[in-house]
Amino acid sequence: MRFNKTLFITLFLGLGALGYSQSKIDKILIEISTATSAKNIENDIKTLVNFGTRHTLSDTVSTTRGIGAARRWVKSNFERTSQNCNNCLEVKYLGDVVKADGRRIVTDTKVVNVLAIQRGTKFPNSYVIMSGDIDSRVSNPNNYTSISPGANDNATGLAGTLEAARVLSKYKFPVSIIYVGLSGEEQGLYGGKIMAKYAKENGWNIIAVLNNDMIGNIEGIDGVIDNSTFRIFSEAISMKTTDKERNSMRYFGGEVDGPSRQLARYVANLATNYMTNLKPMMVYRLDRFGRGGHHRPFNDEGFTGVRIMETHENYNRQHQDIRVENGIKYGDVIEGVNFDYAAKLTAVNCLTLASLASAPLAPNNVMIAGVVQPSTRLKWDKVDDENVIGYKVYWRDTTSPQWQFSRFVGKITDYTLKNIVIDNYLFGVASVSKNGAESLIQFPRKLIPKEM
Repeated sequence: MRFNKTLFITLFLGLGALGYSQSKIDKILIEISTATSAKNIENDIKTLVNFGTRHTLSDTVSTTRGIGAARRWVKSNFERTSQNCNNCLEVKYLGDVVKADGRRIVTDTKVVNVLAIQRGTKFPNSYVIMSGDIDSRVSNPNNYTSISPGANDNATGLAGTLEAARVLSKYKFPVSIIYVGLSGEEQGLYGGKIMAKYAKENGWNIIAVLNNDMIGNIEGIDGVIDNSTFRIFSEAISMKTTDKERNSMRYFGGEVDGPSRQLARYVANLATNYMTNLKPMMVYRLDRFGRGGHHRPFNDEGFTGVRIMETHENYNRQHQDIRVENGIKYGDVIEGVNFDYAAKLTAVNCLTLASLASAPLAPNNVMIAGVVQPSTRLKWDKVDDENVIGYKVYWRDTTSPQWQFSRFVGKITDYTLKNIVIDNYLFGVASVSKNGAESLIQFPRKLIPKEM
């Protein structure tokens, strides 16, 4: 079911009568939806392509070629953006040595990520993250000397991340935003593993990870040319789901309502509401069939994350030596990138980052009751934030991919949906800020004890 924009606006105006200010967040999101520059993205992709190769094992000493030169340029790009926002970004490297694995790391290699942290004004240790990959490869994953432009895979995702930093650094948000260029993706998702492990060890509260991997191709191997759709990949449930929780899903549902799936719905709704001629396509799968991306290491650690990418891939341009065979051109060259499309998908990321970074933290301990009852009761813990104006209860048909119905219930933490039978719907709760921004929807994982 597609979101009805008129209904969305009407709902917000109605909430305004309750003291609910829609204008601030709505104004920001409308601004952001058209703020990304295709020209900036084009220039950044050209620069990345001109490093010749960005293979993880390539030259780290040269100033003009290889992964070392590329990551230093990424760092300097973030630093320029920071200078333009009065040093609002904390720019640094985060890396570790990866031992030779006998597969794609043929020698001990230092894998280095480049981070730019836009610290939140209220929740500095809570993060929403946008990532793109620095590295590239050709047909042989261990060939680190041949020309490997990596124009779409994944200079587009990285250029989008750099552009998102330029756009969003003009604003202040309660929650921290991290823009990161991850390395080692083609060799085994090592950059993501390093960062996810660091986040876990240091107690980061990661609200969402948006992994951007190939956001610039519109000419598919299937012959379709399409610049009006994009895909959001998300796993069904958290890898940290317990056996008890999995067993309860047999009776209560939740098999398609893990945190990453809620994030996918959040991204899709924002794109539908604020983007023109761009339709989101949610894919109920961790990634493409049998393949992987840099959101997976975060998912493996129990963090919420999705992959955002083009709808129609062109495999002749992925992981290929540059050549012509039987009249077919192979290679990930810049001619295969549509910069306007990459700018649109970057805008989707900016909308999601801004909305989540403006929102209060999500309610915890959401519980549900209503067995053999005519109504459904939801209960949750109060969010400790004076900017919370209240909570919103959501429900949908069990076969619906998107939330269909919602009700703003104010500043209470216990609400009964009269004559809404628990058997027929799935439910969730989000917290709502005074500026109108909403948290991710939380699916109830427990039954309300009878004594409550």
